[in-house]
Amino acid sequence: MNRAFIFIITGAGLWGTIGWFVKHLYAYGFTPMEVVSLRAFTAAFVLIVYLSLTSPKMLKLKKFTDIKYFIGTGIFSIIFFNYCMFMTIELSTIPVATALLYTAPGFVIILSFLFFKEPITKIKLATLLITLIGSAFVAGLIPLNLELFQFTTILFGLGSGLGYALYSIFSKFALKKYSSLSITTYTFIMAAIALVPFFPFKEKLELFLEIKVLLFSFGLGILPTAFAYIIYTYGLNKTEASKASILSTIEPVVATIIGIFVFTEPFSFVQMIGMSLIILAVILIQLDSKKVPSKTQ
Repeated sequence: MNRAFIFIITGAGLWGTIGWFVKHLYAYGFTPMEVVSLRAFTAAFVLIVYLSLTSPKMLKLKKFTDIKYFIGTGIFSIIFFNYCMFMTIELSTIPVATALLYTAPGFVIILSFLFFKEPITKIKLATLLITLIGSAFVAGLIPLNLELFQFTTILFGLGSGLGYALYSIFSKFALKKYSSLSITTYTFIMAAIALVPFFPFKEKLELFLEIKVLLFSFGLGILPTAFAYIIYTYGLNKTEASKASILSTIEPVVATIIGIFVFTEPFSFVQMIGMSLIILAVILIQLDSKKVPSKTQ
């Protein structure tokens, strides 16, 4: 398999482990947006410490105006898509929110065509359709309940998909000047700074005396965040953003597997079909890459 694809799939697979950390933090009384804040804070802290010790030069911006890339990845992507996703969950259900979130590859295909002149091929459109159907199946959105799709729900759901897509787009611009490690670090620095005013430090301070809270918080910040984004962004540098976005839909497959084997959540035949469809889309993209190598590889 293409090395870039391995990095992208591994990064997306690590995103699928988020649920394990999040469920434990919820048990301690953290709200969804507080968990997003903890994710940004701990990831930023770990990455700053790591780079300060190993490569301080990577913490320097080449030009101050380059901050625009990281406002894009950190605020318009990370914070915006999480806010929209949680609003969708509040207005509807988790399956609906998950299915609408994975409209992201569609946005990436369109934006990549506009900004990077990446071709919109038949195989991309076919795999996009397969991915959307597979994601809906994995999310348990079958049978379809139209009452769940209010206008506001669709608006926030599509907003989460757009925000999710913007990470690949802004990162692609930033990769022309910065490494994947630098991009990930600045992404979470910007996200952390923007989230500071909204985190109730006084109310939650006592919880951080619990060693398990610290372990789950830093675990969330390191494995499915800092490390996952670094290797995903590295893979993104070696392939088309549109293909990377389709490959990243392996995330709900991993999340479902963890839900089944770790949290003993129910698993249906429809979900199995959905997982198979997503894996099929990944295989088709890989075969297409071998047939017509990307110019960016």
